[in-house]
Amino acid sequence: MVADRLTDEDWDRLFHALADSTRRDIVVQVLHEGQSISTLAGRYAMSFAAVQKHVAVLERAGLVRKEKRGREQHVHGEPVVLSRATRLLESYAQLWRHRAQSIDALLEET
Repeated sequence: MVADRLTDEDWDRLFHALADSTRRDIVVQVLHEGQSISTLAGRYAMSFAAVQKHVAVLERAGLVRKEKRGREQHVHGEPVVLSRATRLLESYAQLWRHRAQSIDALLEET
């Protein structure tokens, strides 16, 4: 998912990862500063293993990367991938704004 162009499968993984509120929160937590999985696990009412699974989904989507530091895994956000998703959603928003303006123009003609 490092390439400029993302495949349909990449987009599916990205939006699947962002579809879960816990995963979205993890992304927010690690975007500014990396955190260990242990630290992240302390934030949620779930097991360490469950948090690891959430991180794995985020990592497959390219939204985070893990870095081994001693015995711990630190998770860091990948803002480039998140900004790609933002650009895609903005392009959809522009499309719909244009369509709404076209409809408004048609209604004004009648």
